[in-house]
Amino acid sequence: MLVHSKAMKLRIKRVYERPVASDGVRILVDRLWPRGLSKANARVDIWLKEVAPSDALRKWFGHDPRKWAQFRKRYRAELSGHPEQVALLKSHVGKGSATLVYGAKDELHNNAVVLLELLDQSTKGDA
Repeated sequence: MLVHSKAMKLRIKRVYERPVASDGVRILVDRLWPRGLSKANARVDIWLKEVAPSDALRKWFGHDPRKWAQFRKRYRAELSGHPEQVALLKSHVGKGSATLVYGAKDELHNNAVVLLELLDQSTKGDA
């Protein structure tokens, strides 16, 4: 499943989905490398481990949809404490088409969704 940002040429998708030219720059936004996937098959251009949720938050969340609202809030709080990492991500996605890739099976409840929301909101605020 692809999710697009209307404010910029940005999308998210599972890293396990086949890479295509329209992905643009593929940015892995997970702290851990995806299981069972070679670097050649992942075709990740940039791996931004530090923009991913902390290990403690990732383990607490456990991709439990019932914790989604609280995860979003806690993850945004973590990101606000690391503005340099968010700025680095913004610098990479601001250069053209980009895709944030992630390993989670749940396509609706993962950190890439939160990052897409955050980047989309910050772009709207810049206008």
